[in-house]
Amino acid sequence: MSQFWSPLVQTLTPYVPGEQPKIAGLIKLNTNENPYPPSPAVQAALQAVPADALRLYPDPDASKLKQTLAAYHGLDANEVFVGNGSDEVLGFVFMALLKHDAPLLFPDITYSFYPVYCKLLDIAYEEVPLNDAMQIDVADYAHRRCGGIIFPNPNAPTGTALPLSAVEALLKAHPDAVVAVDEAYVDFGAETAVPLIRRYPNLLVIRTFSKSRSLAGLRVGFALGQPKLIEALERVKNSFNSYPLDCMAQAGAVASYGDEAYFQQTRQAIIASREQVTQALQKIGFSVLPSSANFIFARHASIPAVQLAAGLRERAIIVRHFKHPRIEQYLRITIGTPEECATLVKALSELVAA
Repeated sequence: MSQFWSPLVQTLTPYVPGEQPKIAGLIKLNTNENPYPPSPAVQAALQAVPADALRLYPDPDASKLKQTLAAYHGLDANEVFVGNGSDEVLGFVFMALLKHDAPLLFPDITYSFYPVYCKLLDIAYEEVPLNDAMQIDVADYAHRRCGGIIFPNPNAPTGTALPLSAVEALLKAHPDAVVAVDEAYVDFGAETAVPLIRRYPNLLVIRTFSKSRSLAGLRVGFALGQPKLIEALERVKNSFNSYPLDCMAQAGAVASYGDEAYFQQTRQAIIASREQVTQALQKIGFSVLPSSANFIFARHASIPAVQLAAGLRERAIIVRHFKHPRIEQYLRITIGTPEECATLVKALSELVAA
């Protein structure tokens, strides 16, 4: 604490990102990064950016990227917003669309940045508990007064997903509130809500290039919704930073959408590995929640999660352990390459046997 801090700073409990250790030979399964490199088309696009372009400001509207995203998702360019990673996009969403007199609703077990944004922006919120199966039950939201609803689909850190019919039920139940669906992991097995956008003016879908597109290092995120919602985000963005995406990020993001075959190949490889790891862990006494993400959420019947996490670390494998009371016995494990997954299963088998 410092005498120079504003009163707000003293009240904040910042978001804690996943650990990024610099250890040789580490198997890093704690931050849900894609184990495969980006499409070769991305590398080619980055190399093709002329050095002279770096002395100029990038396109503040990221027009080519918006047009690319709009065409891919069957929308118009004015229904697309882009930002510096989905975390920045989410920050703008909280500022522009989710701060109202009534409280914002989101699950009690979910992306831990949500309450951080609420405290930073002085947004009243209520956490709606997941059911006993650790899943979102839309009936729990149906009759609550709210200024908005936000949740990941698939949820994080559980990996469980809602069907499109459940998302639509929320939109119908709260026609006067924005329902923001955070689809960071949707490409790994969940149903996207994008087809509902034209029918529901209160729907906003947030996506990222970090997971299924292997571009966490470029920091590109976007939101899709009807033009009035997008206009609100643009007004906030241009009151904060007119140039959130540099020219390299824009070029790489566009190129990634030009290689659909590579995208599908790596996406399916991760899904296949996820199912193999799930089955292998179940055979050695783990319970694994049904996952539609590029990670699994697992607990052992008798061995504490903190002990397992420590044992894996001793073997140069790191996973994510949360200290929240409801999930403290779970490990969130990112799906790696087949070789990394095999090493993980072998290590856990040894720890269980011991």
